[in-house]
Amino acid sequence: MTKTNAIKLFGDRLVRSVWDDEKEEWYFSVNDAIQILTDSENVTDYIKKMRRRDPELSEVWGQLVTPIPVQTPGGRQKTNFANARGIFRIIQSISSKKAEPFKQWLAQVGAERLEQIQNPELSIQQALQDYKRLGYSDNWINQRLKSIEIRKDLTDQWKMHNVSEGVQYASLTDIIYQAWAGKTAKEYRKFKGLKKENLRDNMTNEELILNMLAELSATSITKAKNPQTLEENAECAHEGGNVAAVARQELESKTGRSVVSPLNARMFLEGQIIEEKKRERTFPLEKEEDGSNEE
Repeated sequence: MTKTNAIKLFGDRLVRSVWDDEKEEWYFSVNDAIQILTDSENVTDYIKKMRRRDPELSEVWGQLVTPIPVQTPGGRQKTNFANARGIFRIIQSISSKKAEPFKQWLAQVGAERLEQIQNPELSIQQALQDYKRLGYSDNWINQRLKSIEIRKDLTDQWKMHNVSEGVQYASLTDIIYQAWAGKTAKEYRKFKGLKKENLRDNMTNEELILNMLAELSATSITKAKNPQTLEENAECAHEGGNVAAVARQELESKTGRSVVSPLNARMFLEGQIIEEKKRERTFPLEKEEDGSNEE
């Protein structure tokens, strides 16, 4: 079972959410939902009282709620989540003017995700908007979206060639990184000063392009060699990584600097802001002169 953590917004309120790829449905934080509906200062205490006054809810509570590990201020902890049907049942025990709008919001979130599955272009558009909102450049965004497509092609090949999701995917990914970048994913993240952030979201354009070359090469080699075991797939992954390693060495020999950079997204975006401010000081009338009304 593959789960993807996310944050959803109900108005201006955050709702921790997890997408289950196998069941194709969202799971929502029970505590977040109850806190939004009740504005309770002590959600745990509210849940205890709610279950006491609704014995039927208490009886099926274990069937409605699924503990899922998520990142919290106190570290990674198991937190109670429920799918939309489970949240609907819990809402029945809550008297709140927000109940009906919240139900409609849950239905909308589920519908949007199913539309994205049926039409991948919608997912790409959403990713584009998300990256723009975070401040990434258009050039970087184009590379990142292409890298997502290439990664999907590779994992599709792994799935077709008897590789299991999770640990085995991670193992093959480490082989690719090690081959071209000289670091495992964990070592690469540490080198960039990352904790829970996505590694690819913190790569420079050069790093992204070389990683795409490695994964594209691994995909092509896998198709050509038709591996059937994890060891055979690992060999294809290593060969794909080596293709990018050759390109990296050639590029570094021409530029005299390492492609693998400690630069991360926060540093990169801060640098962009500084450069933009410098540009505005140098060309203060540029926006006015080109007739642009964009801010």
